Amino acid sequence: MSNPVNVYDARADHAVVAAESPLAYSYASGGTPAPARHSRVVMAERAFLGHLILRGGAIVIDEALREVLGLSLPGRPNTLTVADDGRYSVQWLSPDEWLLIVPGGEEFAVEGKLRQALGESHFAIVSVGGGQTVIELSGEAARDVLMKSTAYDVHPHAFPVGKGVTTCFAKTNVILRRPDEARWEIIVRRSFADYVYRWLLDAGEEYGIGVTRESHHEA
Repeated sequence: MSNPVNVYDARADHAVVAAESPLAYSYASGGTPAPARHSRVVMAERAFLGHLILRGGAIVIDEALREVLGLSLPGRPNTLTVADDGRYSVQWLSPDEWLLIVPGGEEFAVEGKLRQALGESHFAIVSVGGGQTVIELSGEAARDVLMKSTAYDVHPHAFPVGKGVTTCFAKTNVILRRPDEARWEIIVRRSFADYVYRWLLDAGEEYGIGVTRESHHEA
């Protein structure tokens, strides 16, 4: 029996419609201080990545991920698995829900391969990349900025590399994660991206925060 679900590629053809990053307006109106020698924290948006919400049984989804991407589900709650090349990651969100992030433009193909691998198992895959973005913090004062912004304990003992949580950040909800020693990632909904960007500029001012920009438009 074939899967009756209709699957659509939600990514606009950039040759026809230029995609703008969720922070395009922020860059134009809020300022983009360049990193300087005294900058102790640097912010960058990782725009246009593919975000897929996976729901279903852990065993069948783990098997499908291994088959399609060579990536396994994280073994413990509030953790993430990152591929060796850093291009793919999957994070535990709830007992039957995970966030898979893939390079931009690959999400439609990855979704199709996962659906094929999962067959007639009970599962759901939803592409949510158009509704959220990733803001990255790095630098020696990144944790100091986070301590101003969230009540969650970001001390290394409580928040080691490989941890990721859904938490309150300023006055919105985000996914906060630590993929490696050098970086923190904040996954925020598009409608709150400008708010979080401006908050971080203010919270990081005393540390000489700088912004590393990508192009406003998708290549």
